[in-house]
Amino acid sequence: QVQLAESGGGLIPAGGSLRLSCAASGDIVSINTMAWYRQALGKQRELVATITSDGSSDYADSVKGRFTISRDNAKKTAYLQMNSLKPEDTAVYFCTVDWMLFNDQAMGVRSAHDYWGQGTQVTVSS
Repeated sequence: QVQLAESGGGLIPAGGSLRLSCAASGDIVSINTMAWYRQALGKQRELVATITSDGSSDYADSVKGRFTISRDNAKKTAYLQMNSLKPEDTAVYFCTVDWMLFNDQAMGVRSAHDYWGQGTQVTVSS
């Protein structure tokens, strides 16, 4: 069984910083692209940032220059450093993996696609 677990959310005043973590667990062989999405109350889910297995990253215009995505492949963990936070950054932040390979005891190496974590709440007060 593979899982993604986000952590690091919380309540922060505007202008502050937070670092979110996304840890993949299970007998994972490799992970392709990892990404962070967010969804504010009453709004559609929005892609925030992506990072490929070789470290190439991309960002939504709304967070460029303020957020930084990174990953530690050995720890199977992605991070989202969020600086200069604004009230409009308030949302539930989700970690995703587009596909990964993992060892299944019964079936050997298998692939898992479009994996999502449960999300972590980030609230920025004005």
